[in-house]
Amino acid sequence: MNRANSGVNLAVLRGHNAALVLDLLRTAGDEGISRLELAERTGLTPQGVSKITARLREQGLVTDTGRRASTGGKPRTVLRLVPDAGHAVGLHLDRDELTAVLVDLAGTVVAERRSPLAFGAGGDAVVEAAASEVEALLAGADGADGADGGDADAGRGDADAGEPDRRDVRDPDAQEPDAQDPVHPEPPTSRVLGVGVALPGPLDHSSGVLHRVTGFPEWDGFPLRDALAERLGLPVVVDKDTNAAALGLALAGSGDAFAYLHLGTGLGAGLVLGGAPYRGPHTGAGEFGHQVIQLDGPLCSCGNRGCIEALCLAAVAAGSFDEAARVLGEGAANMVGLLDIDLVLLGGRTVAAAEERFVEGVRAVLGERARRGGTVEVPVLRAPGAATAVVEGAAQLVLAPLFGRAHGHFPANRNDRNLS
Repeated sequence: MNRANSGVNLAVLRGHNAALVLDLLRTAGDEGISRLELAERTGLTPQGVSKITARLREQGLVTDTGRRASTGGKPRTVLRLVPDAGHAVGLHLDRDELTAVLVDLAGTVVAERRSPLAFGAGGDAVVEAAASEVEALLAGADGADGADGGDADAGRGDADAGEPDRRDVRDPDAQEPDAQDPVHPEPPTSRVLGVGVALPGPLDHSSGVLHRVTGFPEWDGFPLRDALAERLGLPVVVDKDTNAAALGLALAGSGDAFAYLHLGTGLGAGLVLGGAPYRGPHTGAGEFGHQVIQLDGPLCSCGNRGCIEALCLAAVAAGSFDEAARVLGEGAANMVGLLDIDLVLLGGRTVAAAEERFVEGVRAVLGERARRGGTVEVPVLRAPGAATAVVEGAAQLVLAPLFGRAHGHFPANRNDRNLS
């Protein structure tokens, strides 16, 4: 048994053990898993698993799904996660557009809304716009039979829709989290666990305070997490858009050492190193777009000259996607050489506009660098689910801690192919 990945029967780690069990139930899907299998894979005693699953059943998170034949003795009761027992909201605040999704415990999007956004209007205006969209999203989902896994368009409606039924979608006694990144929180009792917000940086993930967002200095020092939490009455987690996407991609199994490059209205990178998103001590990692590669290049909105972001966007504006891909590839090659990552994933609306040309262009630069240096050629791929990677990753900022995956790691035994 791998002790590093097993549960410990101590009261102080009850939340940790419940996360191990919930994670295995989630990955087992509709097929379910027995208590004995849960004990084997977590290292917990059968009695400990029984206590945890009993508590999870009382909270409506787990249900019986039948019996399975065993090699000896009576058939085993099979348990499965109840996906619609809880939901999280993901928000992507781009420079000109807001996207909101409602995601169930299994990670399935059950409602979605999009609307224009004037990010430059400042913190108060954006908080109000975001809160209104979240309320409309929840109201629309409640109207579609209580957000119980209905059509993904259930939340699409008029942005001025009325207030949601807070008796159904919120716990009125819910308290705001003391930290942005709880590792193993207690399982929820309310249907909406919180709101994950992904947006351009720089920002401080731990405090939810924005810094001088490139091109929008008016955001410097704005406490987005606390302001939105107060407005909605829900816990809020804030992170950079690229970090949120990287978390979601890591949880989906994209790898243990990769970079997600997001080229949309700006350019940034989300890093996964050692199986976990890497933010750095000040959430400063991944400011990929503002590395200077041309000393006398065009002025960037950050104040420097010759930044990759400025060069890429200038090439796109001139209609030269091949040149933009070449520049992006040079930056990607620098990152591969610096961090020794083994995969580069591309996403963002600008990449989507000429996806094949970007993938092939970046791949060509990395291939040439590898041949010259005698190193391994790193694959370059379109990010899975690239169109929604950021907003769904934002929802995972809330959901991942419930399953013990706040850092992207897989705490439960992944050796069984039916559960990984």
